[in-house]
Amino acid sequence: MRPRNVLATLTAGLAAAACLTAAGPAAANGATSHACSSTVSIDRFSDALDKTTYEGTFVGNLSALAVDRDGSLAALADRSSLFGLDAGTLQPRAAVHLADEKGTDLDSEGLAVDRDGTRLVTSETEPSVRRYSGDGRLLDRLPVPSSLQVAPAGRATGNQTFEGLTLLPGGRTLLASMEDAISGDATGIVRFQTWTRHHGRFRLAAQYGYRTDTGLGVPEVQATPDGRLLVLERGFTAGVGNTVRLYLADLRHATDTSGIENLTGPPEVHLIRKTLLADIADCPSLGATARQPQPNPLLDNIEGMTITGRDRAGRLKVLLVSDDNQNAAQTTRFYRLRVRVPVVAEG
Repeated sequence: MRPRNVLATLTAGLAAAACLTAAGPAAANGATSHACSSTVSIDRFSDALDKTTYEGTFVGNLSALAVDRDGSLAALADRSSLFGLDAGTLQPRAAVHLADEKGTDLDSEGLAVDRDGTRLVTSETEPSVRRYSGDGRLLDRLPVPSSLQVAPAGRATGNQTFEGLTLLPGGRTLLASMEDAISGDATGIVRFQTWTRHHGRFRLAAQYGYRTDTGLGVPEVQATPDGRLLVLERGFTAGVGNTVRLYLADLRHATDTSGIENLTGPPEVHLIRKTLLADIADCPSLGATARQPQPNPLLDNIEGMTITGRDRAGRLKVLLVSDDNQNAAQTTRFYRLRVRVPVVAEG
């Protein structure tokens, strides 16, 4: 049985009020800038969907976010559910079940909405990238390099494969990020795989290496309007809590590693360059509470991210969500950030 909560029966009006209540002082006083760093600020957070259900489906385990063509949000749960959310109140409007070719549930982690409205969804178990219609009908499956498949078929570790997924500007290139290193690669170097669109179908393309901070993995990646990447790095230490950092990454000048068997740090291999934007632990807590030890009570198991637009100052509006793992000690929490992305340097 999936847990239920009386919050699931709230009306949309009450839900909107719950969003504001959970947001803490930032929403109450109208402030729009609470600095996490020189380039990132947090507007507010919301716990309004924590431990709720929608039409019998648990609204949690959220691992990815994307903006749909109509401006609403798509939210992917790692238990094979895809929700449609109101962009303002975050309340569910729809829930769709996803399955593989045999009707089996996915370990669904990454999400991108294509220009025709189809959903591109990763699963960590093979790993895979599949295309679905808006109503959850399986359309096809993209090829995956053998080295990135889970052992013994490949060199990846189960539950450490495709976590992030994003379409680069123009929609011609799709990029998926591995969460952790594959066997034979140096610890902390993860692979980013791309596909390019040819006659309506995605084909394998370049691959790149990205070095994470010690002890962290990559749960999400999102393309910025200028073709760079926002990259989330995340880790967890029992008794201490989560570490979540937001980086800006640049694919320019990175080596195509698709033909390199082992990434061990040779000087001729150029990894993706990254710049720290913010450690989320440095954000103001805004009155948040945590159900387990955390460096900042605002923190939880942040796993999903999408860019929802720009503000009048040109900053990116970024929405994050945490995966509560359907665990009483964790929270489904949404975070609204503003991110000033430095201008691309030439060369």
